[in-house]
Amino acid sequence: MNLILFDCHKTRANLLPFTFTRPVADIRIGILTIREKWEKHLGKKSFSLTEEYLLGKFPAAADSSSALYVNGSVLPDEKLIAAINKLGALQSLTHNGDVVAFKSEKHHLNYENFEAIAKGFAAVEYKEKLTAVQNLWNIFGMNGEALKADFDLVTKGRKSQKLSDTNKLIGSAENLFIEEGAVVEASVLNTSTGVIYIGKNAEIMENCAVRGPFALGEHAALKMSAKVYGATTLGPHCKAGGELNNVIFFGYSNKAHDGFLGNSVIGEWCNLGADTNNSNLKNNYSSVEVFNYREGKAVDTGLTFCGLMMGDHSKSGINTMFNTGTVVGVSANVFGADFPPKFIPSYSWGGNRWLLTFSFEKSMEVAERVMQRRSIKLEEADRHILKTVFEREEKYRKR
Repeated sequence: MNLILFDCHKTRANLLPFTFTRPVADIRIGILTIREKWEKHLGKKSFSLTEEYLLGKFPAAADSSSALYVNGSVLPDEKLIAAINKLGALQSLTHNGDVVAFKSEKHHLNYENFEAIAKGFAAVEYKEKLTAVQNLWNIFGMNGEALKADFDLVTKGRKSQKLSDTNKLIGSAENLFIEEGAVVEASVLNTSTGVIYIGKNAEIMENCAVRGPFALGEHAALKMSAKVYGATTLGPHCKAGGELNNVIFFGYSNKAHDGFLGNSVIGEWCNLGADTNNSNLKNNYSSVEVFNYREGKAVDTGLTFCGLMMGDHSKSGINTMFNTGTVVGVSANVFGADFPPKFIPSYSWGGNRWLLTFSFEKSMEVAERVMQRRSIKLEEADRHILKTVFEREEKYRKR
């Protein structure tokens, strides 16, 4: 039976700009992406049911065998998996009216009509707690809970590498796991506030101060004298320094210098210039609004703390200041004095005073150079995705 992770139309739109370049299930929250969580729990490779332009990189199932369809925004746990396993033919598991999962002997490939098909099954209501990423701010807001669940999943039955004696550990060693090849020297790690996971061949440089929950992905690096407050995740091949508070970097992104970043989410292949800072709290302590692509306007998060949401391949120049609740699209270059707009469309070039269109071909030249530095090739499937985003975002650049 195939495992197919499907995108809900509404959720997918709510999670732009991150879902411009990936299905919902490929969002990182905790240590793993949602897809990696399901694959690890169920012990099988998954496929995607999402918009057609993404399928070259995130393929659909190639055969027409029976399948378990799971909402890609939902985080798995043992109770949920047990409920899914009990589903019979023509039944779907639902939660507050949303389809969570169903099994089908038929192969459903039409993404546009898929939700109507899913709702045609007999609904079985799931009454336990369900964790699902439905809005941008859920990604950092749920990161602590996801980190603990992933820590238990990834480290179960395994033994951590020994922490070097040059470090100071505050809290229980049971809440610290260091993978093979990781280097941690002359730093302070506090697990009394949450788990700390250090991935394979990752590095925490000297004089860092880390309060869990925290995850450092494979080949990622925390630069010297960094200050990290949980719940924070640096995905694979990321580099970060300065002060971080409740931040997620998906992967291959850098904030290598001083500057504060809080209650924020950074996609892949981003770079924040030296002394880039963001505000995560308004001066009047009121709730923060962020731009929502589905609504076409700013919406209230209901949160007092909310920072920067930056899509893949975007960059900021040195001394850039981002306001509370700023949303930056894909392949944008942000720079200049004063605060830039709180919504910066994909392929924008500039800042507070003006925003021009960043040429698609020039943006591809930059992406190729950046990815080559990590020995990764910009594939034709990547180019197709990014070209689609460029065309879709044109309406916002003309505002």
